Amino acid sequence: MAQIFISAGHGGFEDGVVDPGIVLPGTTEAAEMIQIRDLVVAELRSRSFAVLSVPDDLSAAQTLAWINARCRPGDVALEIHAGAFSDPSVRGASVFYIARNEVRRTHAELLLLALVRRVPSLPSRGVRPDTESPTGMLPFCRNLGCPSLLMEVGYLSNPQDLAIIQRQRRDVALGIADGLASWSRAVGSDIPTTPGTNLPEIRINLNGGIYPETGIIVNNNSYIPIDIADLLGINAATSPNITRIRYANVVYIKAVDLQTYNVSVGWDAATRTLRLRSRTGMQFCPGAMDRIMGIGSTTETQLRLFLQSVNPSAVNTYGDLPKLYREEAAVEGANHDIAFCQMLVETNSLNFGGSLNPAQNNFGGIGSPTGGMEGASFPSARVGVRAQIQHLKAYASLDPLVQRQVDPRFQFVVRGVAPLVDQLSGRWSADPEYGRKILAFLRRLYDSVLPP
Repeated sequence: MAQIFISAGHGGFEDGVVDPGIVLPGTTEAAEMIQIRDLVVAELRSRSFAVLSVPDDLSAAQTLAWINARCRPGDVALEIHAGAFSDPSVRGASVFYIARNEVRRTHAELLLLALVRRVPSLPSRGVRPDTESPTGMLPFCRNLGCPSLLMEVGYLSNPQDLAIIQRQRRDVALGIADGLASWSRAVGSDIPTTPGTNLPEIRINLNGGIYPETGIIVNNNSYIPIDIADLLGINAATSPNITRIRYANVVYIKAVDLQTYNVSVGWDAATRTLRLRSRTGMQFCPGAMDRIMGIGSTTETQLRLFLQSVNPSAVNTYGDLPKLYREEAAVEGANHDIAFCQMLVETNSLNFGGSLNPAQNNFGGIGSPTGGMEGASFPSARVGVRAQIQHLKAYASLDPLVQRQVDPRFQFVVRGVAPLVDQLSGRWSADPEYGRKILAFLRRLYDSVLPP
């Protein structure tokens, strides 16, 4: 009998400390999700489904290991979370799925539709690939052996969503249970019933040419022979970030895991062909994508098109930003791709809504020299971009500024302390995921520039 795994996000121990998730007066994200999860488990068991509830004291990594030790063909796994945002008007439910997997996208739509049917007052934010999550990937969607999804039930920072989660808890749980039941049946119908049935094969297009070996489909994910990773200069044999399986005496790796190593991964459904393309045609060297000082790889047009894909309404107001970032970064020798993606993180993709407002022209979230809560302000967009570039140079280089200093905090930075993007975490921002969020946008940018 197929099993359903369900995990309540947060609540476990991370680095020896309990992680409550979002904290509100009188409650936490973990507490709210555990209550919903328990109702879902009871409901599904009343419908004769085999349900396994992930222990609440496990860390995120232990949760994945716990499920992987128990999952079998035909099983599914869901983790439920809640969101929070500085703008309390942001609300609604969404479901994340592993990027470029149309089958899993369909599964995500099943879950989301079931939830909003039961709770029509809860807006749908749609289903989203995990590359659009803040860190660019979600281990729960990628690192499990069975099909898996991550649901954001609503936003605890929004009074209406919070009221729904707390006062219509049973309706929310029934909607999630309906979706899980439909998803479990859909996955179970795809499992071959004949013992020894071979896994479906796929063609592989590598850098524009057909690779002589074929790949396989496992749980609707594409797997490729591990030798391809060697051709791409990636050591997949020992990497903890790459999923490996053995099938027919060949070691295969999950193709989507290569995205972390700057490989574009796509799927041609008409020809059942997986398309892999290394970004060797771009100007950065392998391993140097995250170096702040250097030459960016995108054109002004490519940056504008990317901005349009991230926030269509921003192009009319901020159409000059791609030009400004390329020009200002070139003067100081910084990577304009990184600076542009940092701007998207700091300004919520130019939606703002946090401590910054558009009138400040503060695209890097630079603090005020007087300690003001709203941060620094600049007389024009160009000067704001210039200040951000100079602040990046302060962290990443020992070289002097080329232009007159406009960054009000340049002199307070220990020069050269953070030459790599991830080293900005905890320095530029207190968020430990800050660098990963910038790199997530950077990978999305390069995927849009170099489609598979």
